[in-house]
Amino acid sequence: MKKRLKIAKEPAVIRTAFRFALIVGPILILINHGDKIIAGEMQQLDWFKCFITLLVPYTVSTFSSISAYLVCREQADD
Repeated sequence: MKKRLKIAKEPAVIRTAFRFALIVGPILILINHGDKIIAGEMQQLDWFKCFITLLVPYTVSTFSSISAYLVCREQADD
């Protein structure tokens, strides 16, 4: 677990995950909440859901990067 957390803190991993969150997050928000945003009917809970939606691509990208790093390290050790 410590190894995974160390990888997740790598600047390259954070940078990549942040980029994915900025690209994929707004797309997901528009898909899920676009009608309410356009109609001006967003409630506080809806905005919270938008924030959570931004975390999804960040998390997926981070987990993917961790897996890739671990596979590369295993191959380098062989």
